[in-house]
Amino acid sequence: MTRFGVVAFPGSNCDADALHVVREVLGAKAEVLWHKERDLKGSDVVILPGGFSYGDYLRCGAIARFSPVMEEVAAFAKKGGRVLGICNGFQILTEAGLLPGVLLRNASCRFICSEVAVKVENATTPFTAGTKKGDVLRMPIAHAEGNYYLDDDGLTRLEGNGQVVLRYVENPNGARHDIAGIVNENRNVMGMMPHPERAAESVLGSVDGLKLFKSLL
Repeated sequence: MTRFGVVAFPGSNCDADALHVVREVLGAKAEVLWHKERDLKGSDVVILPGGFSYGDYLRCGAIARFSPVMEEVAAFAKKGGRVLGICNGFQILTEAGLLPGVLLRNASCRFICSEVAVKVENATTPFTAGTKKGDVLRMPIAHAEGNYYLDDDGLTRLEGNGQVVLRYVENPNGARHDIAGIVNENRNVMGMMPHPERAAESVLGSVDGLKLFKSLL
């Protein structure tokens, strides 16, 4: 059975949500991976959850990127291990150089907390195998720095390689090319701004996020 590890940084606030979905909804094994530890506890999938790691001081994800656990996450990813960064986790992955680009302040310069629709652009990754290209998923966002930026040459490569996985139907934050989620060239590291763990049970109004978790099983 697929084993998950959920990293907890000081300031993470979605780690418990991710653990709940994996353990209680999926019925899979999950362990908490404390930021000071270097043991990934046999994880097949590592999740970097949303929140405000280290209070978002300096820059979102900039301090968390130097946590001891991230050295192991980087080595794990290099060997082909699957890593999913959600919201703040996406920011950390870009700061760590595991994904291209950067997350800037929203174009509105305001914190946005709302439900959005995203379209699946690539259904052949380990994170989207349970979806179809063109599927529209409804999930919430909650961020002030979700404005994805990459230079023109980088965007051309990203699009050409099929690394754009999720695209906003209506862009809430100014992200270039309406990008909501991407993968690395090897397809084993994904970052996304929407929160699938907050759309994994019908009581929350949507179960579309559960499709991404099920894809990882």
